[in-house]
Amino acid sequence: MSTQREEFLAGKRPDDVALFLAASYVSDDRLEQFGERVDDGTLIVVDGERGRNAFKAATGTGAMEFAKSAMSTEGEIDDDLAGGQCPDADADADGEHAIQYVFAFAEEQNESVGGIYADGDVVHAYAQCTCGTAFSDRWNATDAEA
Repeated sequence: MSTQREEFLAGKRPDDVALFLAASYVSDDRLEQFGERVDDGTLIVVDGERGRNAFKAATGTGAMEFAKSAMSTEGEIDDDLAGGQCPDADADADGEHAIQYVFAFAEEQNESVGGIYADGDVVHAYAQCTCGTAFSDRWNATDAEA
């Protein structure tokens, strides 16, 4: 039996979005009713509209506006969506770098676009670091090891 997160990461839930909220960012035990408790927070997979509304309620920012702002900076987001590596961490060794939240969606394979889109479904993920850097990552769903 697979979890909603496993199905999402496999590209089987293209109408849903995934949200990771770090425990250090949002401390509300009620979140666990809606998602899966992971080491450093809660991961929620819900239909797109509810997910975008939940993201805005938790962060104060519109999900697509956040994604657009994060697109210009590439970083590494864990393929389980529960963490990542801020691209500014190497240049700022003394600063604090921890993922506060992640917003992700999956896009179905599209051979006409080419690149990784021709290879299979693509997971798009956007993260916010405690240092203030927003960044993005994407990968083929078949590459994720959920």
